[in-house]
Amino acid sequence: MILSLAAAMSSGGLPQNTTSSATFNPSSLDPWLDPYPDLPGVNSSSAVPVRTSTSDLDLRPLTSPQDVSPWDVALCVTGTLISCENALVIAVLFYTPTLRAPMFILIGSLAFADLLAGLGLILNFVFIYLVKGEVVTLISTGILIVAFSASILNILAITVDRYLSLYNALTYHTERTVLFTYLVIGLIWLVGLILGVLPALGWNCLDDETTCSVCRPVTKSNAVALAIFFLLVFAVMMQLYLQICRIAFRHAQQIAVQHQFIAISTTKGVQTLSVILCAFAMCWLPFAMYSIVADSSYPIIYTYATVLPAACNSVLNPIIYAFRNPDIQKGLWLACCGCVPSNLSLRPRARTSSDV
Repeated sequence: MILSLAAAMSSGGLPQNTTSSATFNPSSLDPWLDPYPDLPGVNSSSAVPVRTSTSDLDLRPLTSPQDVSPWDVALCVTGTLISCENALVIAVLFYTPTLRAPMFILIGSLAFADLLAGLGLILNFVFIYLVKGEVVTLISTGILIVAFSASILNILAITVDRYLSLYNALTYHTERTVLFTYLVIGLIWLVGLILGVLPALGWNCLDDETTCSVCRPVTKSNAVALAIFFLLVFAVMMQLYLQICRIAFRHAQQIAVQHQFIAISTTKGVQTLSVILCAFAMCWLPFAMYSIVADSSYPIIYTYATVLPAACNSVLNPIIYAFRNPDIQKGLWLACCGCVPSNLSLRPRARTSSDV
């Protein structure tokens, strides 16, 4: 649902030279002395080209730094960082044979969705300033909607996986097969693709600008539906995390012998879950709420101010769900320097998805 909007590029011409016809004109001696003899807006008595219009026929590039929005630059840089982070996660998961459990498959799907989101932000910048047109606008819109929808749904799937690993601890490893995980991931990407192709199938505001949302060419009604979809996902995640906390505290009370150790471990786990939930809410809630109450008539700076934090959620996802995992950390160390620190090598390898 994310398509960053750029303000229309405008250019002002230099004032026309109004010197009299008696002024010495070097182009009258030799036409080759006039560097722009045939361009409109260039006075014959001046060698400085003057742009009098912004017609598409004028192919001379604009070089003024005001032509590029700093918000678009920030989104492009964010997309580059997202792409690099998640490409690293995917490479580690792909080249480490031991990371094939269902939880790592979900992490890989999340990393691929965020990688696609990062590439979509870069392409969006290119399409705004280099390649313009309705077709490329719909393409970039579709990529971003698919990527961010899949990212949010993958986070929900990881949350459900954490809950099941605690609620059905004894039967979790037999019920959560690799095949079942792939079916869940397939369903996630199918939903994302359906949401992403809607603008290309006609649910857009290219023909009627009054129906545009804060993110053109997504319509206001479509943006509201996507925002409500996110709020429902967030509500489910919050409920699941509350259940996870209850189960963790109940387990801590049942094991009296390890009461002190479990209390410390449980408190740390609750703090981690709180950080995860707060980070997700702070990144996405502002944009979701703004998409509901605002439309294209609102100042564009408000759109940028809510879109950028939402994009930054894909920067945080690899840190929260991948780089904190000791098994992935081992893969990173082996890939970078061919060694594993002692504090990682001493940790047990048997881990559940609740540790992710």
